[in-house]
Amino acid sequence: MPLLSVDELTVTFTGAHGRRTNRAVDGVSFQVDQGQVVGLVGESGCGKSVTSLALMGLLPSKGVELGGRADLDGDNLLTMSRGKLRDLRGRRMAMIFQDPLSSLNPVIPIGVQVTEILERHRGLKGEAARKRAAELLDRVGIPDPTRRLKEFPHQLSGGMRQRAMIAMAVACAPELLIADEPTTALDVTIQAQILELLKELVDQEGTALLMITHDLGVVAGLCDQVNVLYAGRVVESAARRELFAHPSHPYANGLLGSIPRLDAPRGEPLTPVRGSINDRIAWTDGCAFAPRCDRYELDCLGGAPGLREPRAAGHQVRCVHPVVHGNGESDDLRTEEVPA
Repeated sequence: MPLLSVDELTVTFTGAHGRRTNRAVDGVSFQVDQGQVVGLVGESGCGKSVTSLALMGLLPSKGVELGGRADLDGDNLLTMSRGKLRDLRGRRMAMIFQDPLSSLNPVIPIGVQVTEILERHRGLKGEAARKRAAELLDRVGIPDPTRRLKEFPHQLSGGMRQRAMIAMAVACAPELLIADEPTTALDVTIQAQILELLKELVDQEGTALLMITHDLGVVAGLCDQVNVLYAGRVVESAARRELFAHPSHPYANGLLGSIPRLDAPRGEPLTPVRGSINDRIAWTDGCAFAPRCDRYELDCLGGAPGLREPRAAGHQVRCVHPVVHGNGESDDLRTEEVPA
C-alpha cells in the first residue's frame, strides 16, 4: 500500500450570492510511496497548489467542497476532523510553502517558530527545544544557527528563510513532505542547494516527497514519477525518463519543447505553447487543451478523453491524438482505458 493515495480528488469553490462555481481540481489521482519523489507539474492555475492545500486541510471551511479520497496510510485526510489534522501536520506530514517571507510570522523570532513544533509534537521544552532547533538549522545549512534563532524572518536572506522553512517542516521527521514551489524567487545557486538538501532528506530519511513545480529542470533532477496537470486534471503521468524521452500529450510536449537547449543552433527561436491557461473549454465539452492544441480535431470535442496508455505500461495520457515521435514506434492509443 502506498503511503499517500489520492483517488479522484475534486476541489470546488462555490460562488456566493448566485455567482458561478469554479472546480479548481477535477478528479486528480496519484500515489506516493515511501522514499519516492512524485512531481505535480503545470502552469499557474492548473490546480497544483490547491491540491496540496486540500491534502493538508488548509483550505477554508466555507465556500469549498471536497470530493474523492486522499488516504495517508489508510486514513482519509479529506474527512478527518480538524483536531486530528492538527495532530498529523508537522508530525507525520508537513509542507514547505512557496513564499517563506509571507509564510513565516514576521514578528516572532525564527527560534520560537521552530521550537513550537518541537514542543507541540515532541514534548521538548526550554533549553532542550532550543538546542534541537539549532541542530535543525545547522542541518539545513544555516551558518551560526544559535544566533539565527534570535533573529526575525526579515533579517534572513531569501535562501536562509527557505532553509528555515525546511527545518520547521522536517523537525519531526514527517513521513510525507509536500514542497510547493520551494525554489521560486531564489537564485540558481541557492536553488541547487535547496534541491540537494531535499534529495538528501528523501535518501537518508526515506521521506515521501510530493514536489509541486512548474520548473521542468527541477523535475528532471529530482522526481521519480511525474504527473502533468492541466485545467485541474492529470493529462499525462509517467516515470521521469519515459516522460522526457516520449512526451505524448501535446501540452507536455509543448512544455518540454519550450525549454531553451544549450545544444541548439544560435538564433534558433523558442517554441512556446500558444495561448494562455484561460484559453480552454470545460472538460464536459471535450479536451480542455483543445483551443491551444496544434493537433486538434473535431473528435477532441464531445466529452473529456480518459487516461490511456499510448506506448509503455504506466505511461498514461489523456488525449485522443497523442504526439507521435520519430523513432519508428507508433504512439497510437491502446483501445483499453485505465482508471482516471
